[in-house]
Amino acid sequence: MTLVTGDPETLAPGKRTARPAPPRPPHPLRAEATRGFAPWAGAAAFLTPAVLLAVEADRWQGGWAETRTELHAMQLVLVPLAAAAGCWQGGRERRRGTGELWTTVVRGPLVRLLAAALPLALWVVAGYLLAVAGALLATWPYARGDRPYADLLPADVVALLAAAVAGHVVGRVVAWRPAPPLLAAAGYLALALSGEAGAGGLRRLDPAMPVAEGLVPVGWQPVAMSVWVCGLTAAAVLAYALRGRRRRAVLLPLAAAAAAGGLLVQSGPALWRANPVEGRQVCDTSTVPQICVNARYAGMLPQVTKALSGVTGRLEGVRNLPVRFEDRPGEPGDGEVQLPLLTPIGWSVVRGRLTDPEQYAWEAVAALQEGARCGEPGARLRAVDAAVSDHLAPNPLQEYFDALDAKGDAARRAELRERRAARERLASMDAGERRTWLSAYFAAVGDCDPAGVPAL
Repeated sequence: MTLVTGDPETLAPGKRTARPAPPRPPHPLRAEATRGFAPWAGAAAFLTPAVLLAVEADRWQGGWAETRTELHAMQLVLVPLAAAAGCWQGGRERRRGTGELWTTVVRGPLVRLLAAALPLALWVVAGYLLAVAGALLATWPYARGDRPYADLLPADVVALLAAAVAGHVVGRVVAWRPAPPLLAAAGYLALALSGEAGAGGLRRLDPAMPVAEGLVPVGWQPVAMSVWVCGLTAAAVLAYALRGRRRRAVLLPLAAAAAAGGLLVQSGPALWRANPVEGRQVCDTSTVPQICVNARYAGMLPQVTKALSGVTGRLEGVRNLPVRFEDRPGEPGDGEVQLPLLTPIGWSVVRGRLTDPEQYAWEAVAALQEGARCGEPGARLRAVDAAVSDHLAPNPLQEYFDALDAKGDAARRAELRERRAARERLASMDAGERRTWLSAYFAAVGDCDPAGVPAL
């Protein structure tokens, strides 16, 4: 006899004990996205540009266009990296020996391939976008004008996505463990060589082609570039996953890629236009000469004005000066001289600050002296120029150069004595006499008349 115990309600006739439902298996995409190699690929896509950008932060931090250019330049490294990561992921089933097992599942080859390739590609894109956000945040406190640029970002993201998926296809086709690093090396060389100026029209097909800070793409260029890279990748995916007559579908993305590639190649320089902001400038009209800086760095005007305040103060009341210092692309116009360059960032300007205001002022005086002079000045003119420069903005290294000349041959020592004498004579003049002399000096410089330069 067996004794049965338990809740009378559960043992009553017609009653059954409720059993918990079995746990639902995780979605394949969720499993691919949260486990395995994909998150590591995303970390590499973040750390690689983060480290490279940090090493060269002086070259871009503080300029929005420079930040965009440096982020786009990361494609030269990240596209091969994404392709290599995808290639390693594509060879996973072969390394595990589960390739035949996957052929028995219900999903077709195309769905299986995308389920394995897309999570890694999205991780790579997420890592890159995180690096982009970090670079923009690093630039924001030091920007002195302009605005952030996102014109190249969509095509860059699509190129990374396409590279990762295309690399996955290569990994499934090529049964060789060294394939990922070799694919990365080949991709890097291909992008680097096609991006050279000597590559002709083919360089416009390069998703990592260098872009100057003063250029912006026309509106359809990122779309055409995206269609170009996506068309090639889609064709590779369909050629691998489809069989029989269905493989004819490869022709559609190939045709789209060919049309987009032809448009990119044939458009030539029309793919890019000058940044309209770079053609404008902001000016301080309270000084003589007026001081203008490019609108991309409008916030630098107070610093530049302060750095040149000693020069403009000593030129007060002097006639025959240029109207302004200008800071636009191309040659200065009539009555203008070129402002010492604020770009490329990392030289005169680092993180929104002038690195050496004294040197900058000396370069501005050199621009005033050389603005319209013809020919090579003789020893007398060099002595006069040195006296004017020493009065307006002394060269920070002048004592060092004088010491070198003092140790030189007889000709260099004689020229040094002449320079020192000219400086002393200009310094000994009273204010009115000095203004009159400087007015005559700049009149001769402006007329390109070395013989008219007054003596000292």
